[in-house]
Amino acid sequence: MIATTVLRRGSISVVDYRCGAGPSDAPFVEQHSGFSIAYVRKGSFSYHTRGRSFELVAGSLLLGHPGDEYMCAHDHVVGDECLSFHFSQEWVAALGEPTDLWRTGSVPPLPEMMVLGELAQASAEGRSDLGVDEVGMLFAARFAEVVSGKRRSALETRVKDRRRAVEAALWLDENSHASVDLDSAAREAGLSPFHFLRLFSRVLGVTPHQYLVRTRLRRAARLLADDDRPITDIAFDVGFGDLSNFVRTFHRAAGVSPRSFRQAARGERNILQVWPSTRLLG
Repeated sequence: MIATTVLRRGSISVVDYRCGAGPSDAPFVEQHSGFSIAYVRKGSFSYHTRGRSFELVAGSLLLGHPGDEYMCAHDHVVGDECLSFHFSQEWVAALGEPTDLWRTGSVPPLPEMMVLGELAQASAEGRSDLGVDEVGMLFAARFAEVVSGKRRSALETRVKDRRRAVEAALWLDENSHASVDLDSAAREAGLSPFHFLRLFSRVLGVTPHQYLVRTRLRRAARLLADDDRPITDIAFDVGFGDLSNFVRTFHRAAGVSPRSFRQAARGERNILQVWPSTRLLG
């Protein structure tokens, strides 16, 4: 089993599991250390817990409740891959659903969960400007709706709530150059991460991570146009911790690389010809 930690926060951790076990490997007893949801993206395996057995395939969910013992067996194929979300006790309490939901064992492949699972995978791989912690929380909230049969009502916002969301956006803007995550922004707003995510998204139309990334991109674009510093320095100065992530994110947003953007901003007309939005002008 290869386990790669994608994210570790106070309220949520995300781990990528790649298991190479097969029919010849004997299963063994394990124990869930906390609340978890694993999205099966590839392969198949059997999951045995609390006297029940489930066959999981791509798109299935595996649920974990702290203290419950379980076994996984690969009776049919070799290997599987899962993206697993682990939640704190405080976060599960903030969700407002009975903790027995997490003893469901498994959820079969359902379209409403599979599309979110693939979105989570894209976030984990850096192919989305949504934070993987944000998608993980949305994923768990949707799971709770599906299993309980109770759809979460739309969040009503008061003047105080809207002001809190705007103040949070101003704080994110001021601190976008630093290492900021959902937990720290929620603490600054005085809310649980889940309620902060819902409120911010409801009031401003984007998630906190989307706003943070776009603030960094806005500042990077300004510096690329006006500053002679190397692109690497600009990427780190605006808050991106990885150059390749900056280049990929900037290209996805602008349609051109940071280098081409800088050249276009300085009047190199040939660069404009490859800019997607200018092709219609030719």
